Amino acid sequence: MKGLTLSLGLAALAWLPISGMAQDTSADLAPGIPYTFQTVNYPNDVFTQLFGINDTGEIAGYHGSGLTGHPNRGFTLDLPLTFTPENFPGAVQTQVVGINNAGSTCGFYIDAAGANRGFVRINGHYIGPIDYPPTNSSPEVNQLLGLNDFQQSVGFYNDKAGNSHAYVYAESGKVILVFYIPGAVSATATGVNEAGQVSGFYTDSVNDMHGFLLNQGHFTILNFPGATGTQAFGLNNEGQVVGSYTDLSGMTHGFIWTSGTGFAGPFDDPKNPGATIINGINDGAVIVGFSGVCVSAPSGATKCDGFVAFP
Repeated sequence: MKGLTLSLGLAALAWLPISGMAQDTSADLAPGIPYTFQTVNYPNDVFTQLFGINDTGEIAGYHGSGLTGHPNRGFTLDLPLTFTPENFPGAVQTQVVGINNAGSTCGFYIDAAGANRGFVRINGHYIGPIDYPPTNSSPEVNQLLGLNDFQQSVGFYNDKAGNSHAYVYAESGKVILVFYIPGAVSATATGVNEAGQVSGFYTDSVNDMHGFLLNQGHFTILNFPGATGTQAFGLNNEGQVVGSYTDLSGMTHGFIWTSGTGFAGPFDDPKNPGATIINGINDGAVIVGFSGVCVSAPSGATKCDGFVAFP
């Protein structure tokens, strides 16, 4: 395999094997860069999640009540509190997850039949549904979770057993590439940068969760030291990956992994320590995510605080 940097003129479907697998559990557990956290909640709602941030500080996310039957609504955000609604036309629910430096976005929506379908929004125009053709879950599940400046996006589809499979989609040329991770039962791609590096996470045969970085065919497993599970949710162009891990007491913390240095963490929203997820990081190392009861006790929870944190 020569890598995952896509040739936008192609229109092909391929399974890409992984080679050069390595594992990184190195850590600097006392981060030298303090972060200042700012809570961001959608006005008059109790459930706000922030997922992606670009280099101009524009943020992708969604809000809702967290209650069963209450639809999630997507948005983009310009700080401090300028929310612009973004909902796929005719959708029952929408989650905006990825955003690039041009302000284009990607995510997924839920239709009237309950299916999850991917979409991208470029220059104000929605493109979708974006589905991996052999998807055979019921209802169908396709989600796009990350987008770079070349309009390449990443996500996953579910098979009929409910297992996820990571893929890369390129809007120009409609290219879909699916890659296989040895030993993985289920895999999700969460972010892609301008070099074609892909972040994500997978579950192995004993149900352990591992983060990963795929870099030009070289696969690095990201396991936070001492954690019972690690998930990578986003990356930037500076060799940094963000995500969350679960410690031995069951608490959830954010991390930043840097190429050549390893892990730094824990990073916790002071408002909700031990219940923090970092979803996105831009090239200035500004991070976004969410924290609260929705992390520590997600079943039936309604309270979720979005945050932006500045180094």
